[in-house]
Formats: sequence, C-alpha cells, structure tokens
Amino acid sequence: MKSLICLFGAFIAAAVFQTGSCVETVIGLYGETIEVPCKIGSIKQDGLIFTKWKYVKDDGSPGDLLVKQAQKDEATVSATDSYKTRVSISANSSLLIAQGSLVDQRVFTCMAVSLTNLDEHSVELKVYKKPSHPVIKNKAKGLENGKLTQLGECVAESANPAADLIWMKNNQPLVDDGKTIIITSAITKDPVTALSSTSSRLQYTASKEDKESQFTCTAKHVLGPDQNSTSETFPIHYPTEKVSLHVVSQSPIREGDDVTLICKADGNPPPTSFKFNIKGKVTVMDKNNYTLTGVTRADTGVYKCSLPDNDVLESTQMVTVSFLDVSLTPTGKVLKKLGEKLEVSFEKNASTEAKVTWKKGDLTLDKLPDFSNLTYSDAGLYVCDVSIEGIKRSLSFELTVEGGPKILRLTKHRSNDGKHKILTCEAEGSPKPEVQWSVNGTTDESAYLDGKTTYKITVVPNRNLTVSCLVTSKLGQDTRDISVFSLYEEHKSKPEKNEGGMEQTKVIVGVLVGLFVAAALVGLIYWLYIKKTREGSWKTGEKETGTSEESKKLEENNHKADV
Repeated sequence: MKSLICLFGAFIAAAVFQTGSCVETVIGLYGETIEVPCKIGSIKQDGLIFTKWKYVKDDGSPGDLLVKQAQKDEATVSATDSYKTRVSISANSSLLIAQGSLVDQRVFTCMAVSLTNLDEHSVELKVYKKPSHPVIKNKAKGLENGKLTQLGECVAESANPAADLIWMKNNQPLVDDGKTIIITSAITKDPVTALSSTSSRLQYTASKEDKESQFTCTAKHVLGPDQNSTSETFPIHYPTEKVSLHVVSQSPIREGDDVTLICKADGNPPPTSFKFNIKGKVTVMDKNNYTLTGVTRADTGVYKCSLPDNDVLESTQMVTVSFLDVSLTPTGKVLKKLGEKLEVSFEKNASTEAKVTWKKGDLTLDKLPDFSNLTYSDAGLYVCDVSIEGIKRSLSFELTVEGGPKILRLTKHRSNDGKHKILTCEAEGSPKPEVQWSVNGTTDESAYLDGKTTYKITVVPNRNLTVSCLVTSKLGQDTRDISVFSLYEEHKSKPEKNEGGMEQTKVIVGVLVGLFVAAALVGLIYWLYIKKTREGSWKTGEKETGTSEESKKLEENNHKADV
C-alpha cells in the first residue's frame, strides 16, 4: 500500500528551520511502502532538468539515493546500501520506500534542478507500528484472600513507539497504591528490528468478592484504537467458615425413591472429604454426597454433615418419607341380587391427612350410598381415589344387581293421526329382559337405565284383540294382557280416543246424571201427593165444623201420610 500516514491521523507539517531550509515530518507505517513527498512549487515541470533524492546516513554523512532526468521515464538508483532495492520515484517526484522499517527514520532531501534555479525540500520520516494484541502471561493459579499476590504479567510486543499498558478490573482501571496494588512496567527493544515491547506485572490483594471479578490488560498506542486482552478470572483461596446440607430428590420424597444428601462448604478450594451422620451412623466420604437408595418410611429422620476434623461446622436436615396405604373390600366385579345387602370396608394409613373421593362413573359422590337394600340404580362402577401430596391411589369395584323380569305397566293410546294404536310395556329386570308381543307391528325400545326399559309397538287393529306383552331373561319371565278395540268399531260408535279412560268416564257421567233425574222425579211426585192430601182436608177461609175427636183423627192421619 502506497500511502502517507500522518501523525495523529493527518500530515503534521513542522516548520523547523535548519540552515535556512524547511523540514517537514512525515509518518510511515512499518512494513508498508512509504511515500515521502517532494514539495517544490517554484520549479515548473516544463523547465525541469532532473530531480534528485538524497539522505543523511547513520554516521551523519550525506548519501545519494536516485536521480530522474526530466526527459526519461525511469530513474537511476545511485544508492549502494539496503536502499538500492527499496527506493523508487513516483510521477509526482515523491520518494517511494518499500518495506518500511525503523532504519528509515531519518531526513530525506528532494533536489530539483532547472536551467535557472535549484531548489531543495527536506522531510524527516518517522516509522510507526501498532503493538501486537496484549496477552496476560504467567497467570497465578489462585489468589490468597487478603494476601498480596502476583496476579500476572501483561505483554504488548513489537511497537513503535512503545505501547502504554493499563490493568483493568471489571472495566475499571487499577491504580498503584504501593500496598494492596503494585504495578511494575518495563520496555525492551529488539536488537534486530529496534521495535519496543512493553511488559507490566500486577501484584494484587484479593478478597472473597473477587471470585467473580474480570481482570484485563489494555494497550494504548498513538495509532489507536485501544486493544484489550482476554478477560481472566482467578479462584480466591480462603478457609471454610460454613457447611450446608442439601437434600436432592423429587418432592415430596416417597417410599422407593432415591435421596441424595449433598454437603457443601464455602471454603476455596473446598474440602475433599465430609462426614455424614445418617440417623446416628457416622460415615466419612471422600466426596461431598451420600445417596440413600429406595427409602422407606423408616428412613424418616434428622440427617447431618460436617467436616471430618471439625464437628463445630455442622448442618442438619429433616428428611420425611411420604407413604399411603389403602385397602378396599370388596374389589373387582361384585354380583348381588335385588334387595340384598352389600357391606363395603375401606381403610387408609398415610403420613399426612389424606383426601378421599368416591365416584360412580363420571359422577362424584358426597359419600358412599347405603347398600342395605340394593336396587337396580345401585349398580355401576365405584372408584375410590385417595391422595396426599405426590401420592395417589385408586381402588374400585363394579357392582351388578340382578333381578327377574317384571312388567310395571301396560298401556295403550291412539296415535296423533288416529290411524294406529300404540301399546307401551314398561318393564324392569337385570340382566336386561327381552320382549315378545303377541301381535306384529313396528317396535321401538328406550334406553336401558337403572334396570328399567320401555318397549313400544305400533299396530293397526282390524278387529278387537287381546294383546300380550311377555318379558323374559335367564332369571324368569312376566306377562300381561290388554284389550285393543278395532279402529272400525271405534269409528262406528265414535268412542273417545282413549278407550281405557275417556269412554269409561262418559259412562260414569251418564249413570250419575240418570240417578239425579230419577231422584228429582220421585221428589216431585211426593210433593204433589202431600199437597193434594192437605188440600182435601183443609179449606182456605173455612171454619172447622167437625168434632174435636174427628179433628184429632184427621191430624193423626195427616201425620202418617207425611211419614
């Protein structure tokens, strides 16, 4: 790369007058091709004869580098040292130095000659190089709590000028106080390249809080930006002051679980052995854990751990093993007869208060039903769920109540369109009874629930019938009959729709009406008879002419007639 690097990012022109000449300072990069400018403005290119570059040797004597004739494209190199193969001239007369190094830090002079004038321009060249990435070496394996210890050495190599190193903790600079923090820096030069390496040693007094601290080293250089080393953490060594016992297991601990006891100490490095007190039995382990395999309720108790040589530093934990024992009688499939008694026995034993829930199918029960007189509705699957935290048990029995088939009622009615007769036979029994009708028709059946079901048959009777409903199962049978009038006879007599209900009601009403009419006729005849009898014996407005005996007899006769 052909470029000019200026001090602090720009060309720095230093107006320094030496024996009447102006010297400019130019910054070049180490290892790069450096361009040294020739700034002569008084000579025009069209009048230029030749341009010459010369330099000051290490011993202070002048030396020639190259000459370029105005009419020629190539320059003639006159240097005989290392510059012979490293110098050239650009189109604008600037000197180009390949593979710049610190030996190039000297004064170079550009001389331009014309027919009428000779002019010179001197440039002092500085060659800079950024340091290598800073690295922390000779790191401490650990820091002693409260003790001044060498933490490490930070090195930033091969720079010009030398880099400045700053120690940082948690991104904050550390300041040498001569007591708890001591920083010692040194600069060395490579005898071949003359590049400088900076080293810095840090002595640091750590505390327990530094176990998480991040230490870094920052290299600052004029070419920038700042470079940071990899952050480092250091273990802080201090004695144990506290132990703690931890119980590792699923919660709650149940019988059959494995339980691991872990004893932790706050010292660093931690102890290599621990003493476990397992319910009075002392065991020393070369590790910080002890495992109880397949614990039982008998393992419930207080557990301890401590250091083998220090019982004062001790930690305790209570281990509680949860358990749940349940029993149910009966279980499985249970078969009973209708009206029999079923005794249910349930027992539980738990480490804590257990929750008990009874269910029949999907229905949650407040309590178990009374099974002293079993009914069909008592049949079903009964599940008892018992639980404590972390443990659940389920027990069940399936109750079947058997009974012979029985017809509860047999009824009939006409369909809504008046064209059919619908007979309904309601029956119960377990197992579910089967039905047989004595006539043919369209049958229908309701769901079988709690031992009951309803059978229906739709018929079109063309004559008066006696229809039988027969229900059977493996436990027996039951039958019942019903009379069914033909639809033709009903049409002639125009009976009410419900033959068993409305027609009988009309008959009863007719009989009652007839009785009331007969009673009214008898009463009317009796009233007319009395009236006529009285009118024959007594005359209105007439005086009584008979004797007292006749009057008395007549009165007795009237009294008998009233009876």
